[in-house]
Amino acid sequence: MCLSQKSCSVYPLLYIFLLFWSAQSLCLEVGDIAPNFRLEASDGKTYQLSDVVKEQVVVIAWYPRAFTSGCTIECKSLAENGYLLKNMQVAYFMASVDPLEKNIDFAQQNAADFPILSDPSKETARDYEVLAMGLFAKRHTFYIDTDRTILFIDRNVRPSHSAQDISAKLKELGVGMRS
Repeated sequence: MCLSQKSCSVYPLLYIFLLFWSAQSLCLEVGDIAPNFRLEASDGKTYQLSDVVKEQVVVIAWYPRAFTSGCTIECKSLAENGYLLKNMQVAYFMASVDPLEKNIDFAQQNAADFPILSDPSKETARDYEVLAMGLFAKRHTFYIDTDRTILFIDRNVRPSHSAQDISAKLKELGVGMRS
């Protein structure tokens, strides 16, 4: 029981502050270890981060929904300008919470020559803290080093320049060319 009206009004504010602070401290940031995943992809393979990342930097471009305007533009940017990334020591993926069949169709219709990961359970999207309203992924791109350390998180993706921006960021991060 509160001894005075003044002390009682402080508790809700303290609770809100602690709730906000704890939520902020859980956000993935540069330097954190990227959560492992095992997801099926549009190319018929299953990818596990811990296996793929051993040999090269990994880029995962999360997008909200297949066949929507911005997502189609981003996919086409990567498909049409993939030559900017193919010679770099990188494995790059797009990823969404769409069902695998939808992402297979999306990849085919946009001539995507890279894997599109499907996370219909939304578990990996939650782990990467990109799940919006429990329904779709936010458009964020993760750059992950060979030791699974997050090198960079792009939270301001420009869909029409996706391939160019990824290539520039990889060069800035010192990612080398394939031999």
